[in-house]
Amino acid sequence: MEKEKLELYTDYLICNSGFATATGLSAMLEGDMSHDQLTRYLSAREYTSKDLWGEVKVTVRQIEQEDGCLIFDDTIQEKAWTDENEIMCWHYDHCKGRSVKGINLLNALYHGGGVSIPVAFEVVHKPYQFSDVKTRKVKRASEFTKNELMRTMIATCVANAIKFRYVLTDSWFAAKENFEFILKKGKHFISALKDNRLVALSEEDKKEGRFVRVSQLELADQQAVRGWLKGFPSEVLFVRRVFTNKDGSIGLLNLVCSDLACNGGQVAAIYQKRWKVEEFHKSLKSNAGLAKSPTRTITTQNNHIFMSIYAVFKLECLKIKHKTNHFALRAKLFIKANQMAYEELQKLRAA
Repeated sequence: MEKEKLELYTDYLICNSGFATATGLSAMLEGDMSHDQLTRYLSAREYTSKDLWGEVKVTVRQIEQEDGCLIFDDTIQEKAWTDENEIMCWHYDHCKGRSVKGINLLNALYHGGGVSIPVAFEVVHKPYQFSDVKTRKVKRASEFTKNELMRTMIATCVANAIKFRYVLTDSWFAAKENFEFILKKGKHFISALKDNRLVALSEEDKKEGRFVRVSQLELADQQAVRGWLKGFPSEVLFVRRVFTNKDGSIGLLNLVCSDLACNGGQVAAIYQKRWKVEEFHKSLKSNAGLAKSPTRTITTQNNHIFMSIYAVFKLECLKIKHKTNHFALRAKLFIKANQMAYEELQKLRAA
């Protein structure tokens, strides 16, 4: 990887508020580097999780802890007007309840010691096209599911000797295959569960097939009980979280944890860290120009995503140093830019 161009492009993403283009970066550098050089750099080869790990490894080694958390979640960056290809295509957005056109990105965020570092990512590819029997519309399919991608990413993080104890996920990744895989790797999981997951609170009920919906358990906030998930052989903890929504209604979140040494309060506190990946995705879209690239090819689109992830990592390093959040750091840059623009305007008027 050409380190100088990597640092230039990602600094540009942090400083820039408009579309991120090779021409714009060249203009910012006053022609010291041509836009053709930058375009060739983005087109040369596809950057992957391996490249990301090579850049963040030193920082991770400085902050990692034995009880660290590996947090998984995906996000969709909608880009309705960009030409379709195998990564820029239609994905189901659970937040909107419909399919949207854009990029689907799965991230692994390491959290330890109050610091959150991206350590792996996968862009969802849908190379296979088929005709839907009912609608007769052409659709796309992936070679690997997001659950399979997550398991591969966990295996890579273990192979990279990252210190962590827990894998945190939302209910989308609460599959027994994932839970079994995590336990085989010597780690524990804490995950949200959908209300219709079936559980048994005694071994006798499990043997007799007497399962009830997890939402039917009568549990107080942060109360934990032992039991079994239907189809999953190991005993687990079930923990209920009770929230009061802005409109005054009561919301419930059911959690499952494989670490039987934890109590309900500990499980709730650890799972609270999963919110860090939501903050990461917000910064990725707002502070690192994830959607603000007019790139058209799969390679350049993938590489822009990689650069955006690395830009957020750089913001996290600045956050550690200056003890302020990503948005405050960017606001400081924009205030300085406005001050310089104002000074230049006054000079033009006085000339």
